[in-house]
Amino acid sequence: MKPILFDFGAFQLHSFGLLVALGFIFGTWLAARRAKAAGIDPVAIQDIVFPWLLVGGLVGARILFVISYWDREFAGRPLSEAFAIWKGGLVFYGGLIGATVAGIVGLRRRGLPLWKTADALTPGLALGHVFGRLGCLFNGCCFGRTCDLPWAIRFPSDHSTHGLPVHPAQLYEAILNLVLCGFLVWWHDRKKSFDGQVFALYLVAYAVIRTVCEYFRGDYSVQSTPAAGVFTPGQSTSALIFAAGVGLWILLRRLRPQSPVSPS
Repeated sequence: MKPILFDFGAFQLHSFGLLVALGFIFGTWLAARRAKAAGIDPVAIQDIVFPWLLVGGLVGARILFVISYWDREFAGRPLSEAFAIWKGGLVFYGGLIGATVAGIVGLRRRGLPLWKTADALTPGLALGHVFGRLGCLFNGCCFGRTCDLPWAIRFPSDHSTHGLPVHPAQLYEAILNLVLCGFLVWWHDRKKSFDGQVFALYLVAYAVIRTVCEYFRGDYSVQSTPAAGVFTPGQSTSALIFAAGVGLWILLRRLRPQSPVSPS
């Protein structure tokens, strides 16, 4: 755990902010490569990522974090704390929703094909998330619950875990996102049959990954809701994202252009 990598007096380099920035850089690099393979101008992809996806993702992720943790993190503190994203405090699903909305607007303004471009961007999204979870590890947030496994990790004694061995939950999700990234690249090149399929597949697959990883999280208590039963907030949102992915897959598959039937 090392939230601050370097401290130069008034300037501090936060590990979380650095790794999130690296996630955007490497995610954009991969998205540009996928776009070129799909016949889309890579420069246009960069124009979509910066600023549309960057701003939309950060704003959405921060807004959902502030809403979710207002009582614990922000109540009674200066309002400026709500904007200090370099210290950590981003909810991925908020970022996904924010980036999706901003990306649609940006793609429309740029005149790019919506779902074809989304498929090219999606593997880069999974890769960027790898760096984001590593940022969580360095920052000490999104930590796992206690365990006695050989690969358990320990945070300092003044951490919320009190120095007890815990699941490296951040690493679990980072590794699974890296595997998902490779799978999406393979599917894009070998299995894709209609535009939007890769993005829909990502929604379904990541919802499953997040649901599983939530069982190892220890940074918030399981919450009971009358509608959903006993789930963590991440699992409840994952159910909605999973349903959205399945619905999008079915819809776009039905809307795909049909090949003309050759006369007999």
